Amino acid sequence: MTRRIGVGICGLGTVGSGTFNLLRANADEMIRKTGIRFDIAQVGCRRDHPDCDLSDVDVTRDIFDVVKNPGVDVVAELIGGIDVAFELVMAAIGNGKHVVTANKALIAERGEEIFAAATAAGVSVRYEAAVAGGIPVIKAVREGLAGNRIDFIAGIINGTGNFILTAMSEPGSNRAFAEVLKEAQELGYAEADPTFDVEGIDAAHKLAILSAIAFGTPIRFDAMYTEGISAVTPADIRYADQLGYCIKHLGITRRGEDGIELRVHPALIDKTSMLAQVNGVMNAVMVGSEPAGVTMYYGAGAGAGPTASAVVSDIVDVGRAPLAVPNLGFDADSIRSMPVLAIDQTRCCFYLKLTALDKAGVMARISSVLGQHNISIESLVQRDARAGHAPVVIVTDEVQESELDAAITELQALPEVEEKVTRIRIESL
Repeated sequence: MTRRIGVGICGLGTVGSGTFNLLRANADEMIRKTGIRFDIAQVGCRRDHPDCDLSDVDVTRDIFDVVKNPGVDVVAELIGGIDVAFELVMAAIGNGKHVVTANKALIAERGEEIFAAATAAGVSVRYEAAVAGGIPVIKAVREGLAGNRIDFIAGIINGTGNFILTAMSEPGSNRAFAEVLKEAQELGYAEADPTFDVEGIDAAHKLAILSAIAFGTPIRFDAMYTEGISAVTPADIRYADQLGYCIKHLGITRRGEDGIELRVHPALIDKTSMLAQVNGVMNAVMVGSEPAGVTMYYGAGAGAGPTASAVVSDIVDVGRAPLAVPNLGFDADSIRSMPVLAIDQTRCCFYLKLTALDKAGVMARISSVLGQHNISIESLVQRDARAGHAPVVIVTDEVQESELDAAITELQALPEVEEKVTRIRIESL
């Protein structure tokens, strides 16, 4: 016998309209798969969406009507933002409704409070669509790899940044960041204010969520190291390519003996690696676990269809077994705090670029400064010398970042070194 689940949709923008249309278009298929009819009981939106036929739907302009509606079992929070969305979700929980959201900022910054309230009320909060759009990476980490010890997650989890770096890396491009950003805005891949995307905040929200699921810790967005891509130059792209690397904007979380690494920044990765093949607006998440090894999840990270697919998948899960999986994959009393390492306590190899006077003895002085800080040099070359100046490109062996910080301070103080030293991390994945 077919059961009924009443769905209330709050917000009818790109994701909300996609969710509405998917629930309507695939209603019969979902009944076949689940034995449940997912009815849209009410829609709360400021204005109608031209792609949605609302002629037979209860529509309200007050989204809080939806969470009070006795015919709504699951509230889909798709309005975005934090403050109003938090109030809406807490009201839904207070009214005994399950919640599905695509709001990564909300979960990353207020998730602990939301999960605690949901646990106390005996309802479920699902958020697959908050990370990597249509890629079911949260389920993969939380459920598919439930029997594994997860060691690291590394991913390209912002399509805007990946589009920009891909365009800058095209053969013969030599296009600067600002030029490609403008193109991304014209194509609709970047917002008028692109700060969240290009400075890594969007990726940081997603990584904070993934890290908590992977390691069974509280969500620690507040401890995230975040660095954007606006300082990456065509010269960096070109030199990286000559060295056998490409530059990607990565989110990385790794379990170590002393704590968890939690960082978003540009990185050089080997051109033959799996993540190096992820281009344009696509997303990919690589997970290293034991005993499954390295697995990777690839697909569209945004857009009406992919994100709506994730929202509806969560709605189906709530209909099937709302409390079968804890919010972070661990029982609430098993969530344990682990220290998050400051960025200067992490270790990796580095790409350094500096401009030095083209005269005898300069390279020796640079090498001496690095040696004094126990930094071994894998390669050091001068590039494109002209008019008495020469860019110097250095690849270091693995070093703790605090040692590199001290060395860079000394390098920049040398009279032969001009301008700021560029530093980009090198990741082996």
